[in-house]
Amino acid sequence: MDTDDTVVAEATDFADTVRSAAAGWDRAGALPSAVVAEAGAAGLLARDLPRRYGGAGASPEALGEATARIGAVCSSLRALLTVQGMVAAALARWGSADQRERWLPALATGARVAGFAATEEGAGTELSAVATSIEPVGDSVRVTGRKQWVTFGATADLLLVIGRLGGAPAAVLVEGDRPGLRREPVRGQLGLRAAQVAHLDLDGVRVPRSHLVAPAGFGLSHVAGTALDHGRYTVAWGCVGMARACQRAATGHAVDRTQGEVRLADHQVVRAMLGRGHVAVTAAEQLCRHAARLRAARDPDAVAGTVLAKYAASRAAAQVSRDAVQVHGAAGCDADSLVGRFLRDATVMRIIEGSDEVSELHLADHAIRAHRRRDAATPTTPVPVVVPS
Repeated sequence: MDTDDTVVAEATDFADTVRSAAAGWDRAGALPSAVVAEAGAAGLLARDLPRRYGGAGASPEALGEATARIGAVCSSLRALLTVQGMVAAALARWGSADQRERWLPALATGARVAGFAATEEGAGTELSAVATSIEPVGDSVRVTGRKQWVTFGATADLLLVIGRLGGAPAAVLVEGDRPGLRREPVRGQLGLRAAQVAHLDLDGVRVPRSHLVAPAGFGLSHVAGTALDHGRYTVAWGCVGMARACQRAATGHAVDRTQGEVRLADHQVVRAMLGRGHVAVTAAEQLCRHAARLRAARDPDAVAGTVLAKYAASRAAAQVSRDAVQVHGAAGCDADSLVGRFLRDATVMRIIEGSDEVSELHLADHAIRAHRRRDAATPTTPVPVVVPS
């Protein structure tokens, strides 16, 4: 079995072992610390990192498929894979040699749980509006600000914080035990209820200057950009996993459930719903595979391909989970219903890592640029001039 097959097999095996516990995590509002440790020990985290840092050097497609297998069981566990991968990807590309050697192995093994602290009250979609300050103080920097909706912010050991240094966007690593860091756990949110989301107050938190990631000015375009692109990619595949699981659940229920001696699957309206779901799941999966190929080839269109995949996959997950709840009826509304849980999670997926509306604008811009490139590359044929004799 090659590396990529192993990565997918390990994720499949782990998903099977925790499947029955996922609803309980959602109900309790927390992913147990033991499960986080087990995920690290099972080799699920940051598998695309090089082996020297504890990763497996997994290909984009293997990373995506492994993420889908976890996403089919628990979106909060998938969120752990996403945020670890986001911070690891940013450090692997833009971190110093010392930062890579110190932090990447800890992220790959789960010895450190990561958090990506970017969003603020006045800076959601538009991260250039972040107001968190990063001030030089001798051989340290002082970080002051409030971050919101930080996935695993309630427990993260290592935060990648986006702020401003000397008026320029900057990124800095802040350990979770630094004095001045206060956490405000978020409870009962619509989805990802076990992802230990929190708001964070950083009140003059001091860290060494060596914790700055890349020079000031590169915090958004480079560091945050890399993290968000990686996050968007794994969210897309996680949505494929959710959509697959909901489609299987809806199909199985329609085949097994009878009303008045008639199977649900024999009703045309139900069959049509299942057919639409099949199209949505297949299209989302193929767009994710297309994004994987672009990433593997380091194609200039890889970022746009990932936006396209995330847009389609999150909408597919929302559509198929909604229809699955309809097919299940009252059973789909049960507190422990997988399709009901994924309906809530899928709604969140259409907002995080780029909302539908923002993605549409990005994709339109990409389509317009591609059109202009084609026009510029098309040679013009001179129109012959006919001179009357």
